[in-house]
Order: sequence, then structure tokens, then C-alpha cells
Amino acid sequence: MQIKLLTVGKTDHASILELIKEYESRLSHYIRFELEVIPDLKNTKSLSEASQKEKEGELILKKILTADELILLDERGKSFSSVEFSSLLQKKMNSGLKTLIFVIGGPYGFSEAVYARANGKISISKMTFSHQMIRPFFIEQLYRAFTILKGEPYHHE
Repeated sequence: MQIKLLTVGKTDHASILELIKEYESRLSHYIRFELEVIPDLKNTKSLSEASQKEKEGELILKKILTADELILLDERGKSFSSVEFSSLLQKKMNSGLKTLIFVIGGPYGFSEAVYARANGKISISKMTFSHQMIRPFFIEQLYRAFTILKGEPYHHE
């Protein structure tokens, strides 16, 4: 299985990029992982919130194949403990799924079309974080999940 993380907008904070690279490197020992950035929309000041979500949604959906499973990182999604999340990933791998795609949307969230295509929603926290901060948090949780599955000592419970 391959895991892909789609994000809207680039990260320009050096410390965030460093954390992302660190956990991408660690994660590569367990699974094929790809982080793909959809560029920020241009001239958004003239767009309504709904129009911006719609345009971002079109760009997201272009990256999704029919056989891909799509899970949105959304504040209204289901919350998991790290152990529960690792179990979810194990079930996805056992199912024979080829590509599992997680998406971090733009500042206003997702369009209705993206919600309609999604196979599920996961909440990282009840708190709100910038879409840039969620990236290293989520990649670290992927890494943590695989160490749990392998019985490695990274996670303490």
C-alpha cells in the first residue's frame, strides 16, 4: 500500500519543513509515502470563500483515482487514539488497498464535491491548528502508527 498526503498550499517555515523531512525519512522504513502539495490559488481576494473551496476542490479531485481511498483531515471527523489509528491503517493494508490518500484542505476546508468523494474523515484534534502545522503532526502520527504495528518502543502506553 502507498500512503499519500495531499495538502493545499506550500509550507514556507523552515522549522516545519525540517520536521516534515525528519518524519518522512523515518516513515520511509515502513511504507511508501508521498507528500504532494497543491499550489495555493492565485488572486483569491476576488473569490468568495465558497468559490475558493470549489476551485481547491477541483484541484484535489484531479489527484484522486477511482480506486483510491480518500480520507479528509477534518475537525468534524472521527477522533482516534494513536493505537486506534494504527489499527485502522492495518485494516486498510489487509484489505489490499493500493493507495490511501489523506487530504489537508485549505484555510476554509473542503468543497461539497470533495466531501461527497471522501471515504471518511479523521479529526487530529478538537483544537484548530493551521493547515501548515497539521502536516508534521499527521506525518508523525503515521510514523507512530507503524512503530506501534511493529511493536517498536517509540510509543509508550
